[in-house]
Parts: sequence; C-alpha cells; structure tokens
Amino acid sequence: MTIEAVAEARSDPMARQVKRAGYAGRSVVERKRGYKKKVKRSSSPPQPSSASMALQNLFQSCKDVFKGPGTIPLPPDVDRLCHILDNMQPEDVGLSSKLQYFNPNNNNALVVQGTVNHPRVSYTTIYQSTNFSLYIFFLPAGGVIPLHNHPGMTVFSKLLLGEVHIKSYDLVDCQQASSSKRDFSVQAVRLARLVADKVYEAPCDTSVLYPTTGGNIHQFKAVTPCAILDVLGPPYSREDGRDCSYYRDFPYQDFSREEGTLMAEEEGREYGWLEEVEMPEESQMDGIEYLGPQVVENGTCFC
Repeated sequence: MTIEAVAEARSDPMARQVKRAGYAGRSVVERKRGYKKKVKRSSSPPQPSSASMALQNLFQSCKDVFKGPGTIPLPPDVDRLCHILDNMQPEDVGLSSKLQYFNPNNNNALVVQGTVNHPRVSYTTIYQSTNFSLYIFFLPAGGVIPLHNHPGMTVFSKLLLGEVHIKSYDLVDCQQASSSKRDFSVQAVRLARLVADKVYEAPCDTSVLYPTTGGNIHQFKAVTPCAILDVLGPPYSREDGRDCSYYRDFPYQDFSREEGTLMAEEEGREYGWLEEVEMPEESQMDGIEYLGPQVVENGTCFC
C-alpha cells in the first residue's frame, strides 16, 4: 500500500503527515526514475549514489552476516553492523529532520468525537528476504509499539530521528507462576529481568537484542515523532515458528509474595512479571511504500 492509498483509505491527519514526509520528496523520486532508465540502457548493474552508500553497505553486510534461521551473528559481525548503523544518517534512507512530520511541536494525536485515539504507527519495508529484513517504523508523538518478542531472532534498532522511550525484558528461565490475584486471560505470569527503561534521543548508539538476551521482549513509545530503522535476522515467520507474541507487564511486587520469590526491594526493581496477551489494538500499523534510496542486490560493499 502506498502512502497515498493509506491517506485516502483513512482520511486522517496522521496518514496525511506521513504522506508529507515523502522521503525527501521529489528529489528521491527523480533519482528512482533515473535509476530505472539507466537499467534499460545498460546491462551492467547501477552503482549506488553517495546518498545511499551507507544503506548499500548495511545491506551487503547483512547478506554476509545473516546465514539463516538458527544462527546468531558472531561478536565481530555484531560490531560490524553496529558500526555501520551508528554512522547512518536519516538522509541515508531519504529522511530529514526538517520534515514537518518530525517537528516535536507537531500534534499527531487523532481526535474523534472529543476523545483522543491512540496515534497510529506506520512502517515501510526497505528490503525483505528469508535471512533478514530492513524496516523503518514511524511513530507519532505518543505512538506505541507494545511489548512484543523476537523468537529466535537478532535485532538491531537504530533511532534515526526523535526521542523514544524503550522498555525491555528478558524472561528468566524456569520461573513460571500462576496467580488468582488478578483476572488473567492466560492465567500465568512469568518472571522477567528488566533490561532497559529509559528515553533515547537521536543520535544515539544502536541497540541489539538476541534470541534470549539483550531485551528480546521490548516496547517503544514515542516522546516526539520519531523514525526507527530495524534490522531483523531472520525476520518473523509463522511457518518457521517465529510468530510475534505480545505481553503486559506488572511490577515485581505485585505477585512475588504469593509465589514465594520475594527479593529485596532494591533488587526487585530489576524484575517484573509478564503476562502473554492477545494482539493489542495499538499494535496495528499502516504499511506505506518505501521511496528512499534503493539497495542494489548485486552491488558492492563500500566499507
């Protein structure tokens, strides 16, 4: 679905603002058209422009690093991808902090009949394969990607623009408990260690999570309009057992006395209880067409 289709289908301010973001607008579209004409006139693959060199390096490095399901990148490979992502700029994917969408004073909340709805999150796909995928997520101020997991996956997240609050957990092995204190839909909570609970502002270092560590279950909440570049390896696949699950978290003290696992108050702050839930309404996103610099599948890494 294109940006225009999203705007027409929903006819709300959020969709129109994402449309106006336009990926640097006309100049990118013109480069895209020129790229197509060059392909028709020449049998040799086109070379990426300087504006897309960083993206091409990221793409080629991902091809080298991600070997398919069941593999985790080695530390040198993680460092390699982090180095590329740490140095990437919004312009490398056709974005700019000057776009109206990313104005911190921009009010993106949707008002319907006097009530404020949850701002919708949008995403665009730069590249997708069975080994890895590249996405950009657009979160308006107050927009949320709720607590969710990444089973069997290694994920690199690079905040390109804006401020976002990230909260993340890792499940604690062999710790499962049920409780009648609350009305649970799953009737079970699991102990989890809190990995991160802070606000990040671009530019900042790339965050990395692994299949069972690094904050595999995490949540994003935008403080200001923001854009996040995500590298997933391998991507979600229900057929291969990598379906997304969602969670609700509770403070450690809520259930610890009942389950006989009470820790000291200070230590307990580093833990929480997670309940698996059905897909939250705010997890629904709008897909839009990627109009930024393109990757060249048979290109060269300029590392």
